[in-house]
Amino acid sequence: MEDLADVLLQEDKQYQELIVLSKEKTDVLVAGNVKRLEEITAMEQEMTDVLHGYEVRRRTILQDMADVLGKSKDDFTIETMIQILESQPKEQSRLISLRDKLHRTLKEMAQLNTQNQALIKQSLEMVEFDLTLFKSLRQAPETANYNKSAYNTGDLLGSSAFDTKQ
Repeated sequence: MEDLADVLLQEDKQYQELIVLSKEKTDVLVAGNVKRLEEITAMEQEMTDVLHGYEVRRRTILQDMADVLGKSKDDFTIETMIQILESQPKEQSRLISLRDKLHRTLKEMAQLNTQNQALIKQSLEMVEFDLTLFKSLRQAPETANYNKSAYNTGDLLGSSAFDTKQ
């Protein structure tokens, strides 16, 4: 039980650090600081790798608990452990508290991720708009030439800035 509690505490602590980084990421996205964004993304990846290790450890601990208690490994979760601890209210309330704290942290992390995702999408749309605008500025306008049927021929003017055919 102590191992499970320790892993949950470590997981929550790591997510709290990731939240701090995600808040900084929000500011960096608003400022448009690409270099710092790359640094933050690299640090997030390292933290995610650590979190994956905690998750693997938590699952291993839960599987070991399931073996000891003679329960199925496949559906043995923290919720199952909370139900089993009904006869030990002190341990049960501690596990409930750890679970709830981790849930709150994960909810905050999800909100920040959603916010950052929206900011990234906005930035990409702005870049796409700028590229389209730049492309249209470089493209020459159509001529007002018409054929026999009075339809526009759609001829484009040359795109160079200097016309040598004068």
